[in-house]
Formats: sequence, structure tokens, C-alpha cells
Amino acid sequence: MRASFTQLYLPYVWATWDRLPLITPDIQKEVYGAIIRESEQLKCTVIAIGGIEDHVHLLTGFPPTISISELVKQIKGSLSHFITHEIKPVEFFKWQGNYGAFTVSHDAIDNIANYIRNQAIHHNQKSLIPNWKLTPK
Repeated sequence: MRASFTQLYLPYVWATWDRLPLITPDIQKEVYGAIIRESEQLKCTVIAIGGIEDHVHLLTGFPPTISISELVKQIKGSLSHFITHEIKPVEFFKWQGNYGAFTVSHDAIDNIANYIRNQAIHHNQKSLIPNWKLTPK
């Protein structure tokens, strides 16, 4: 093989501090836009993004040039800075220190992407994927 080939797909999930509803509808688009920009700077292909007021789901095509922990650290850190310095500088914002990351096959991408894009519906209907639940408050 003349060139390296990888096909890595990772969904991530992380929550706000104490699962507080800090990602309010008035900032959600800006928050997601910042996540997409930072992911792309890290050479990830964003496939889907979604969540509700207290957590974010992200599905990316993942490059082998960065570790999962570094990617999440960079996204969460830059996003915290963006929110606390540009979007809502006088309001409290903080992420929980932990995150979840999973591997998925190419065949599962559409199902996972749809699940991520429809987070509000899943939470309203309580149709969550059990293994993706974050620890309770």
C-alpha cells in the first residue's frame, strides 16, 4: 500500500457542569458552529452534531494524527473560552471533566448521525440509547 488508509468514525458525548442547562436555545447554533470549526481545524470531518441544554453529541470522521483525549480537550477548551469570553461573558459556564467516546462501523454512521441530530426528540420521548447515557446528576 503506497499511502496510509484509515476509516475511523467516533461519536463523542460530553456534558455541562452538574448537567446544568447551560447550552440554551439562544446560543446553541453558535456553540455548534464553534465545535464544527474547531473539529475541522483538528482535521476531523464533522458528520453530525446535536444535543440538548446539558450535553453535546458529536460524530466525526477521525484522523489518526491526534488522540481522542487531545481532540476532546481542544474542543471543550476552545468552546469554553468562546462562550465565556464572547457569547456570555458574565454568565457561568463550565463542562464536566469527563466525556464518552465510542467507535462505530461505517455501516452504522447513518443511524448514529440520525440519533445525534434528533436528540431533543429522543429526550422528550425517552428513546435514548442506554449505553450512551452519561452518569446521572
